[in-house]
Amino acid sequence: MKKGIIFIIVLFAIGLLVGFYVARIYNGLVPLDENVNEQWSNVESSYQRRADLIPNIVNTAKGYAEFEQTTLIKVTEARSKATSIQIDPSNITPAQLKQFQQAQSGLTSALSRLLATFERYPDLKANENFRELINELERTENRINVERNRFNETVKLLNQEIRLFPTNIIAGMLGFEERVYFEADEGTENAPEVEFDFSS
Repeated sequence: MKKGIIFIIVLFAIGLLVGFYVARIYNGLVPLDENVNEQWSNVESSYQRRADLIPNIVNTAKGYAEFEQTTLIKVTEARSKATSIQIDPSNITPAQLKQFQQAQSGLTSALSRLLATFERYPDLKANENFRELINELERTENRINVERNRFNETVKLLNQEIRLFPTNIIAGMLGFEERVYFEADEGTENAPEVEFDFSS
């Protein structure tokens, strides 16, 4: 009788210790997971800021770039495509992130072509409103890069924790999975920089 009670107490104690250990791992993974979700929101916010600037840039250009309507249309279409892709940050798949990146890269490419054509319009380059919009666009592009890097840093912290033993076993049982990183777009290492000379 006593041996049975002792056995039950030992089993209960082991179960309690395992429960506490699993809870500790879970409570450690939740903040890391939430940090990734929060940082994804910052990435999306930066891209949205860029998307919000584009209509103002296009509208400002319309009065000057009468012969560049095709370029303006391509920018508008690329913006529409880029803003139509919505991703659940808690379940980003490599395919979803690739689709998101391709749409954003398409918009970046369309914007580069648009900005390159502005060089042909000295009056537009001299427009204060246009200059401020371009400066704001450059600041936003920098912010996008910063937020993407921060996203990758938070993903790295989560992924490292998930891969450690024995966390990797428990994380899988609790539904935590490794997240995907932003990767450099193909060919960006050779991408030309668009610079504007507003002095003329």
